[in-house]
Amino acid sequence: MILEKTDLPLEAAILLIAGMTMLITGALLFPVSAGLLPYYENGLYGLLLVMFALQMITLGKTPFGDMRRSRLLLAAGVLIAAVGIVACFIPDVLGRLPRMLLFLCFGPGGFLLLLQMCLAKDKLRTWVKYGGILRHLIPACGAVYVLSMLIALLLWKQSLLTTPATAMVLLIYGVAIVYLAFVLRKVYGMYPDAEKPGSGGVGISTDQAMILLMGIFMLLLGMLLIPVNFGLLPFSGSAQLGLLMVIFAVQMLASGNTPLGPFPRSWLMISLGLLFASLGIVSCIIPEILVSQLTVLVGVLNILGGVITLWKIGIPRLRRSEGPDGPASRALTGLFAAQLTLNVLTILFGASMLVSNLIPGPVIGVILAANGCVLLYLLHILTVLDKMQTDAGIPL
Repeated sequence: MILEKTDLPLEAAILLIAGMTMLITGALLFPVSAGLLPYYENGLYGLLLVMFALQMITLGKTPFGDMRRSRLLLAAGVLIAAVGIVACFIPDVLGRLPRMLLFLCFGPGGFLLLLQMCLAKDKLRTWVKYGGILRHLIPACGAVYVLSMLIALLLWKQSLLTTPATAMVLLIYGVAIVYLAFVLRKVYGMYPDAEKPGSGGVGISTDQAMILLMGIFMLLLGMLLIPVNFGLLPFSGSAQLGLLMVIFAVQMLASGNTPLGPFPRSWLMISLGLLFASLGIVSCIIPEILVSQLTVLVGVLNILGGVITLWKIGIPRLRRSEGPDGPASRALTGLFAAQLTLNVLTILFGASMLVSNLIPGPVIGVILAANGCVLLYLLHILTVLDKMQTDAGIPL
């Protein structure tokens, strides 16, 4: 049963992790309010902004409604992700910007989504007409949108409720989001066409969108670590590890991709993804509580993943004879070079996490920035290869 293949749409996976974020935050706020645990507010804000950005980049779903996946929307998603990543890494460097962005996403965003649900022909009226599982979307979406507006009020005026009362609101909000995620999973199972993003615009796959996000993550992390190592900026290693674990979790839930390579999407993979997400969420919100454990875990995963991938791409390359030179051949050579460089850098990063002072801090920053650049170059090569296949039918 646990190894049985299953399907979890990307939107449901993102919502599930967002719901878990609210549930875990709500649960942790009780000991935080009693002074038993520290609390890193910017870690939560940054994580939520990255989740909003993920929906925009991968699905064309914004806090204000569905849009065509245009270059402008992709750029906006990348910008919001960058703000979230920096907010996680560098405490208070962006001031009130993360909170105000979240206020706009939850407040006006929640109101517009509720308005669209009530007025759009393909939403409330259709759900009532066809009934069945579609009727469950009415309370699920309605609760999420209304509670989003309440969350916006709490962001605007944090003293509106006591900390325990805020925790209860977050718990209820988390339950509503998780309920919506499970309803959408059933809806997309019955109506697969409803899951497809809007036509037109930038055609990048889910895996390519995750490469884009990971590239931005590594590039920003590397660039920020250089001034951090010279004592010019504060740094939250706990939130950095937590956000990385959550990105791993999204990949595992949505496509079965892990740091060790792709696996069939089974209940076991989903369970591991939820475990990774839980650890990452806690690490983002509660400073230093899981740093040592996650450092070892991420270090080992990076080393093993790099070695395994080098083996997978190296052996076929050695056995294959050189084909005729051409655009496809040159693109594949660039793809191999990017994968080779990327995995060597990944192994170096993993080793630096396990052996302290193995690599000087500023050099680690350069390695990570290079890792991000190679990921973005890899994304470019993949889009070029996809275009070749689509436009000319070139066999790759």
